[in-house]
Amino acid sequence: MQMTRKHLLRVGAAGGAAFALPGGVALAGTTATAPTDGDLAYLRLLIGAELLALDFQTRALAARKLGPAAATFRRSLADERAHYASLAKLLSDAGQPPATSADVDFTYPRGSFGSRAAIGHLAWRVETLLLGAYLGAIGNVEAPELRLPIGQIAANEAQHLSALAPLLGRGAVGRAFPRALAMSAASDQLDAFES
Repeated sequence: MQMTRKHLLRVGAAGGAAFALPGGVALAGTTATAPTDGDLAYLRLLIGAELLALDFQTRALAARKLGPAAATFRRSLADERAHYASLAKLLSDAGQPPATSADVDFTYPRGSFGSRAAIGHLAWRVETLLLGAYLGAIGNVEAPELRLPIGQIAANEAQHLSALAPLLGRGAVGRAFPRALAMSAASDQLDAFES
């Protein structure tokens, strides 16, 4: 059975789930805080966003239209894989199964992979969505242990946008305060890509 991303976001968290930091690392003198239902919903949303990025970048590279920009896309794809693995571990450690690429089908506007320019414009849209979703999560997750990994991923997504900027004739330095997306806004933007 194919599960939609919206269904995954609505799935409730298991009560009393244990929580561990990525890699089993614990901060000296601190106690890990179990993520709230809202925290788990954010993790599921971010997993969905990462699955979109993985799918998009894989298709972009397969189109063989990127020329020298392919190196940037390969690096971004490797980063997104690492992001997904980290988020999936956080969710698994909380007793929640993470969505996988088999759970969601993505669609793209006609011609999205027909030229380097079309790929670049859609890449900008996807990366802006990811950055906004991560910034929204930083401002709303309650478990302190989630803020650092989410913030680190947000920083990396901002780097992806800077790397894409020359492809689109944009400045490499973006806005001083990038837009954070509320969970509902990020979810709505992801809906545009869901089959």
